[in-house]
Amino acid sequence: MIRIAIADDHAVVRTGLAQLVDTFDGVELVGAATNGEEAVRVARELAPDVVLMDLEMPVLDGIEATRRIKDACPQTAVVVLTSFSDRERILGALEAGAVGYLLKDAEPDELARAIRAAARGEAPLDPKAARALLGAHRRAASAAETLSEREREVLSMVAQGLPNKVIARRLEISEKTVKAHLTSVFRRIGVTDRTQAALWAERHGLARRES
Repeated sequence: MIRIAIADDHAVVRTGLAQLVDTFDGVELVGAATNGEEAVRVARELAPDVVLMDLEMPVLDGIEATRRIKDACPQTAVVVLTSFSDRERILGALEAGAVGYLLKDAEPDELARAIRAAARGEAPLDPKAARALLGAHRRAASAAETLSEREREVLSMVAQGLPNKVIARRLEISEKTVKAHLTSVFRRIGVTDRTQAALWAERHGLARRES
């Protein structure tokens, strides 16, 4: 029996999902939560096999709730069930530890298959989410190819957490030149600050670590 919990702040959605799940063979609803904080508590107390997680919720959003659930209950598989199919939310959810991403317009059979797949350790993805990820990967590969070798070096050092002064000293260039490289890097990869750039570098294998 696959034990699942539902996290959604809309009562009608929770009730509808509970009634739907009740029709699935081999699936048992063991808990429900109205926000992300409750979802974490339910996961800790009941250790469900799968959590169906909404993203937009009060108190604690679905992405942060997913991260905390995976830290506390690594054996619990989180499947996002949301109305949003934009790249940022999909990447955020998967990076937080979600194993799957479904949209709320999914057919009942799709949801049942996704729950069973997640329980088996697979990664169910809605086709729209998969296309968004593929498009993001292609754009990232294209952006990475446009970076010069020096820009890659600067980005790698930013990902290591080094300040501009240290980067300038190591590369034997001025801080002004470092800032110019960073401005170019930010524009090419589509980010606005160092933290986003560091995460981008980590995600796309450009963050070399010193031994």
